[in-house]
Amino acid sequence: MKRVTETPDPVDRAKAAIDLMATYQGWVLELSRVRREAIEEAQASGMTQAEIASRLGVSRGRVGQLASAGPPPERAFFGTDRVTVSLGGKYEAGKGADQSPSEVITREDLNNFENLRKLLGGMKLDADYEVIPPTGIVNLNRDNHVVICGPRLSPIIAQVLEGDDNLRFAKDRAWHLIDQRAGKEYRSPSDEDGSAGDVGYLGRLPRLDGKGTFLYIAGIHAIGANGVVHYLENNLAELYREVRTKRFSTLISCRYDPKTLEVQESRRVTPLYRHEG
Repeated sequence: MKRVTETPDPVDRAKAAIDLMATYQGWVLELSRVRREAIEEAQASGMTQAEIASRLGVSRGRVGQLASAGPPPERAFFGTDRVTVSLGGKYEAGKGADQSPSEVITREDLNNFENLRKLLGGMKLDADYEVIPPTGIVNLNRDNHVVICGPRLSPIIAQVLEGDDNLRFAKDRAWHLIDQRAGKEYRSPSDEDGSAGDVGYLGRLPRLDGKGTFLYIAGIHAIGANGVVHYLENNLAELYREVRTKRFSTLISCRYDPKTLEVQESRRVTPLYRHEG
């Protein structure tokens, strides 16, 4: 406050005030989420609203208000501030002789971002997306970060995935996923019999700097990631209660409309493998 107030230039002072207000408003929003989650935990442990009210020094009615105020607890699954979604990019050759290759992302990945943006918006989180260049180089050492990119497009992602002792991508006649604990393979139905289905990986993986994690989503095919996002849209609260913000991984299968590519059904097909005990 002192730094902002003493900024000599009035426009710079106004900008500094705007930036600081945004920071504090973000903190207030996150604290309201923490408060809501704490009250829900207290109630789940068996405490009555009257007992919670007595401990907090407020009325019973006020406890009821606080229990529904603020973002839902599962907001923390994605972060505490603006979320960056990194989408894997590919080269598309230029149409003219004088055009150089450009970076593009699939329609499925753009749909993933739009669906995630709507989900996050409902929890009062903003989101932006960036395109991972075809070299696969992406900065994983950031907070509030979601990566949607298969290991074949990014050697960095492939390296991080090697640290998962439970689930992994593999390739023989086609890319597929393996549950190493159960000794079971999961292949895309579209590769096996041509039916409209796929399997995706969902996990929270370690950053390379060891100072946090990032959320990772990828399908055997691009549509498999849509299945994971569909699963999050319908099961986020339950998933958050199980894993909170700890490291984990699991596999999600989906069915989709082959004409519209809209996911119609998604379900978890492996346990939630916890990476931290």
